[in-house]
Amino acid sequence: MVIDKVKSPADVKKLSAEELETLAEEIRKGILHRDSMHGGHVGPNLGFVEATIAIHYVFDAPKDKIVFDVSHQIYPHKMLTGRAYGFFDADRFDEVSGYSSPNESPEYDNFEVGHTSTSIALATGLQKGRDILGGNENVVVVIGDGSLSGGEAFEGLDMASELGTNIIIVVNDNEMSIAENHGGLYRNLKLLRETQGKAEPNYFKALGFDYHYVEQGNDIQTMIKAFEDVKDTPRPTVLHIHTEKGHGYAPAVKNKEAWHYSMPFDIATGRSTYKVTGESASQILGDWLREEMKRDPKLVCIAAAVPASIGFGPEERKAAGPQHTDVGIAEEEAVAMASGMAKRGAHPVFSTYATFLQRTYDQIAQDLCVNGNPAVINVIGSSIFGMNDFTHICFFDIPMFSHIPNLVYLAPTTFEEMIAMERWAIRQDKYSVALRVPEGEVEHSDENYDNDYTPDARYKIVKRGSGVAIVALGSFFAKGRRVVESLEEKGINATLINPRYASGIDETVLDDLKRDHRLVVTLEDGSLDGGFGERVCRYYGPTDMKTKCFGVRKALYDRYDVNQLMRDNCLTDEQIVDWIVSAMK
Repeated sequence: MVIDKVKSPADVKKLSAEELETLAEEIRKGILHRDSMHGGHVGPNLGFVEATIAIHYVFDAPKDKIVFDVSHQIYPHKMLTGRAYGFFDADRFDEVSGYSSPNESPEYDNFEVGHTSTSIALATGLQKGRDILGGNENVVVVIGDGSLSGGEAFEGLDMASELGTNIIIVVNDNEMSIAENHGGLYRNLKLLRETQGKAEPNYFKALGFDYHYVEQGNDIQTMIKAFEDVKDTPRPTVLHIHTEKGHGYAPAVKNKEAWHYSMPFDIATGRSTYKVTGESASQILGDWLREEMKRDPKLVCIAAAVPASIGFGPEERKAAGPQHTDVGIAEEEAVAMASGMAKRGAHPVFSTYATFLQRTYDQIAQDLCVNGNPAVINVIGSSIFGMNDFTHICFFDIPMFSHIPNLVYLAPTTFEEMIAMERWAIRQDKYSVALRVPEGEVEHSDENYDNDYTPDARYKIVKRGSGVAIVALGSFFAKGRRVVESLEEKGINATLINPRYASGIDETVLDDLKRDHRLVVTLEDGSLDGGFGERVCRYYGPTDMKTKCFGVRKALYDRYDVNQLMRDNCLTDEQIVDWIVSAMK
C-alpha cells in the first residue's frame, strides 16, 4: 500500500501523481474501516481527503502551521503524519482520537480542538506570534461544515485581516453544516459558488482578504496548483474550495446529514450495526414537543446545527414549519434570540448538548437571566454516560448553570417528571428555566408529579427513614433508590430525597433532617467541584451533620470507559453502600 510509505508529510512530496490518487483511495478505506467498526465522523473526513493530500504536498509541516476547525475532518491529516495505524489496525483505534490532539502529535497537531469556529482565532495567535518573534512559516487554517456562522469565526477573520500578514484560510465549502447551512453568510457562499468566485458582493473581500475560488476541491492536482498559488503569500488570503461531503462513499453522499457522524455500520450496505437499546429521553422529549406545538402555536423549538439531538430530522423540521428554527452553529445567538422571543410573548425552547452550551455562559447570564425572560433551555447529554471525547465532556453543566442568578435549573428523575417540568417551564411566564435532560436508561413512574416548579427549591422526600439520608439528583435518583434498597437489606433505614432543583437548596428539609439523621449523602451525575452536593455540604458546615458528596472529580477526561470512571470515583452502587455502612458504624 502507498500509505505504508508515508511516515511524515515529507514522504507525500515524493509520490507520483498516480500514487497520490492511490493514496486518496487508501485513505478513504482507512476512514471507512475505522468508522464502520468504531464509529466516527464520516462525511467531513471523506470530503477533505484530496485537499489534505495537496496541503501536505505543497506546504512544509511542521514548520508551516496547520489548524483544523472542529477537527472532525482531520483523519486524512493524521494518516499522513504517522498515525495510519489508528485507522487500519483495529487493536489500535483507541490510540488515535477523532480530533486534533497535541498529546498524540505535538509536531503536527497544534491545538486540542473539538468545538467549532475556533480555528481562525487560534491561528491569528500563531500569525501574531510569528510576526513578533520573527519567522516565515505559513499559517494555514481549515474551516468548513457550517463553522463560519459561529461568532468566534467572524472575530478571527476580523483580526486576521487587521494583522495584514500571511495567513491562508481554506474555506471548505461542502454546502452543509451538520444538517443544512443556515444564515445569510451562506447565501453569499452559494452566490460565489454559482459565479465561480466572481460575484460581488464578496464576504471575504469586504473584510480585506485576497480571495481565490476553486470549484474542483476533490481533485488532487487542482488543489496542488491552488495551494502553490497562495503559498508564502504576504497577505491574509481566503482559498474558497467547493467539495462534496461524503465524497467517494455513495451512502454518505446521498444522505449527508445522517452521515456527518455515524455509529458502527456495514460498509457494503451502509446499514447500521450499532444496536440501540432502550429509549432516549431527548428523543421522546422531542416527540412530546412536536405534539405540544400542535396545542401551543406560540411554541418555537430552536436548534443550533444539531436538530437531530432532540429528534428533529428533515421530515420533522418540515412538519414543524415556522415553529422550528435552526440558527446554525451559533449557540450564543440561539440564547439571545430565545430571550427576545420570550420578551415578545412567544414560548421559545432551545435544545442542545451541554458541551456546546459552555459557549453561552454570558448570553444565559446577561441576555436571558438578567432580563428575567421565560425561555427554556434543554441541556442534552449532561452525564458521564454522554459523549466522552476530551473536548466534548458534558458533565460540567451543574457548576456552570446552577450558579447563574435568576436561572431555575431543574433535574427530572423520570420521563414523566421531565414532561411535567417541561410543560410548566413552557407555560409559565416568570422565570428563565434550564432542564437537565436525563441520560442513560429512561426511568418511568406512575407517580403524579407537580404542575408547579416555582423556584422555591422544595425537595421531595420519597421515603422517610432515619440515620442517613440520600439526596440523589436527576439521572442518579435511580442509583439512590438502589442504594437505599441495599442499605435496607443491611438493616439501615435510609431516607431518600429527590431534590428536583440543581439550583438552590431546601433549607426546611435539610433542617428537619437534623432531628434524627447524622449523615447526609449527595449523589450527582456530574462534577463534584462547584456541583450540587457542595451546596448541601456548605449549608451543613456550621452544624454537627456529617456529609459526603459522590460525583466525578474535576479533570480532563479523554475517551474514558464509563465503568472504570465510576469505579475510580467510588460511584458504583456497591462502593457507595459500603462507604455508607462503614461511616454509619
